[in-house]
Amino acid sequence: MRVLVVEDDLPLRRIISTILEEEQYEVDQAEDGEEGYLMASSLEYDLITLDIMLPKMDGFSVIKNLRSEGLQTPILFLTAKDQIEDKVHGLDFGGDDYMVKPFATQEFLARVRSLLRRAGKLGMEGKITYGSILLDTNQHEGFINHEGLRLTIKEYELLSYLIQNKEQILTRDQIFQRVWGIESETTDAIVDLYIHYLRKKLAPFDYDRLIRTVRGVGYMLKG
Repeated sequence: MRVLVVEDDLPLRRIISTILEEEQYEVDQAEDGEEGYLMASSLEYDLITLDIMLPKMDGFSVIKNLRSEGLQTPILFLTAKDQIEDKVHGLDFGGDDYMVKPFATQEFLARVRSLLRRAGKLGMEGKITYGSILLDTNQHEGFINHEGLRLTIKEYELLSYLIQNKEQILTRDQIFQRVWGIESETTDAIVDLYIHYLRKKLAPFDYDRLIRTVRGVGYMLKG
């Protein structure tokens, strides 16, 4: 799946792109509305995330031009503009969804998947596995040898992230940004606490040993 991220804030653009790339999406970036419009109209994308307040051409102008040319690619507005009239304009101009910054990473990814499913680009079935661990991405449930793990939402998200990046070292900051979100009010100390919770859930199956501590850096999932 190929996604175009149109965002003028460089740090945020990089964060959004990283989040998508970690989910195995191929990502292109545009730093202003004019560049985003040219890329969207000349290249094929499965999804576009679009800010409204952009230099050279605002997001409303971008989407009006693209829709007038017949482009049907799903477009997700991702913007700090939170007024009802802005949301109405964005959807009326042809936007498929509208999220206000700051946003939760998991909600953002869920909306991306929803738009791709709606466009017929992503199947409903979803399974993530590692050894005997199976995660149902539709129900957000985890199993080992078909026995439920009874994971909380954050425990599920943490295990999912570890599995998707299996045998790779993940820093506490990476985990924190991915699971708790860009604008979370807590600190990365929460990562250690939830690693402890998750290990307790895996311990009856002797799978707690798979979550390895990399001293001074973070964690990795490795058999």
